[in-house]
Amino acid sequence: MTYTLQIHLPDAPNAADRRVREALATEGFGILSEIDVQAALRDKLGEDIGAYTILGACNPALARQAIAIDADIGAVLPCNVVVRAGEAGGTDVVAGDPETMLSLSAGGLGDIADDAKERLQRALDALEQASQ
Repeated sequence: MTYTLQIHLPDAPNAADRRVREALATEGFGILSEIDVQAALRDKLGEDIGAYTILGACNPALARQAIAIDADIGAVLPCNVVVRAGEAGGTDVVAGDPETMLSLSAGGLGDIADDAKERLQRALDALEQASQ
């Protein structure tokens, strides 16, 4: 089962992070949270895994619709987008597939999941096309 949408960008992680945020904003997503996994693992374990940030992206209108249908769905919101150093250079951008995540609900979220996935995919496609 595939549970992510992924692209690879030639940009360094810092530049890619800025571009990812802009592309998400174009599709109506704001960033609710940011987790610097690289810093956390370095500080807590003394290990350096390279650039690795998790962005908690939220489209408020879609989130509100989902919560109105299933108040517990917040346990799998927001849409997480990972911006990490690629193994061969550049940056990997990996987004959780909203259809997979929202399928955990008892039902009624299919249209919202489809909309969120389409928006995320358009953002990733725009990033990829701008890099060519």
